[in-house]
Amino acid sequence: MTHYKLTLAYDGTKFAGYQVQPRQRTVQGVLQKALGKMAKCESIHVDGSGRTDSGVHALGQVVSFDFPGNIPARSMLLAMNSLMPLDIEILKAEIVPSAFHARYSAIGKRYLYRVARGRFTDPFNRLYTGHYPYPLDLDLIRAALPDVVGTHDFTSFAASGGVIVDKVRTIYEATVREDVARNEIVFEFYGNGFLYNMVRILVATLLEIGNGRRPVHDFLRLYEVLDRQQARGTAPASGLYLKEVYYPEDDRARQ
Repeated sequence: MTHYKLTLAYDGTKFAGYQVQPRQRTVQGVLQKALGKMAKCESIHVDGSGRTDSGVHALGQVVSFDFPGNIPARSMLLAMNSLMPLDIEILKAEIVPSAFHARYSAIGKRYLYRVARGRFTDPFNRLYTGHYPYPLDLDLIRAALPDVVGTHDFTSFAASGGVIVDKVRTIYEATVREDVARNEIVFEFYGNGFLYNMVRILVATLLEIGNGRRPVHDFLRLYEVLDRQQARGTAPASGLYLKEVYYPEDDRARQ
C-alpha cells in the first residue's frame, strides 16, 4: 500500500458537502468512487482535513488515503483528474509517510469569506458569495477584529448541530479587505481549528457590527455568555471557501 496526500479545489454548489451521505452527491463520495475504479473496485477510504457543508467551496482541501500498488505521485494526479467531474480539480498529489492523516495531522486552517455589496443579488455571482446590501462601516469591523484573535471559548459561535464538546479554539489572524473591482469585502480567518458553522457565524456577527447593530466589542460579551442564540445570524454557505490547510512540515505554517 502507498499512502497519498491530495490537495484539491472544488465548487461546492452541487455537492451535499464533503462527507459521504446516503443517496447524496458528496466530494468524498466522488473521490472514493474514482479511486475504487482505479483499484478495480477495491474499497478505498479517503480522509479529509475537514467536512465542508453543502454549498461551501474549497481552494485547498486536503485528503489522504492508502492505495494498493505504487503509482508515482504525478501519475496519481493525472489519473485522478481524468476521472473528476468539472467541479473538482486535483491540484497536487504527494506520496507521504503512512502516519500522515489529512485531519489529525493538521495544525491549522485558513478560511476565506466573500461578501457581495451590490444593492441587488448578482445572478452570476450568487453561488460564490454571501450578499449584504446594507450600509457597512469597515472601520468598525476592523476595530472588532482584534477581539476575534486569540484563544477563546467559541460556544456562542458554534451551530447546534456540532458534536464537539470542547469549543475552545485559537485564532491567529482575522482580517478584512475591500475588493473594489468586484464590489466585495473579503474576510480571512486563520486558526488551529474551527467549529461547525463557526466562520459563517463570525462573519454574520462582524457584518452586524459594521452595520451598527452591535457594539464594536460585542465579541467580548459573547465569549462570556456562551449562548449561540445571542450571536443570532449565520452567513450563507455560498460565500465560504476553505482556502488552505497547514501541517507541521509546511514552511508557511505558523502556530
